Amino acid sequence: MMSNEFEKAFSDFLDRHEYDEAEAYLFSMVRLAFAAGWKAAGGTPPQSERIFELLPGGAGREP
Repeated sequence: MMSNEFEKAFSDFLDRHEYDEAEAYLFSMVRLAFAAGWKAAGGTPPQSERIFELLPGGAGREP
């Protein structure tokens, strides 16, 4: 088991912006590697989808 000093230092490290950035890069690398393996195994690549859609309308339009 690690000391309290170690746990505090590790917790402080995890709370830093640099850790969040490193984690995001690591996630991207893992996702790219998985996608390459998926495609090599004959899977179809994921299709891009709309996150949201703007509907016509706006100011001046009556309900």
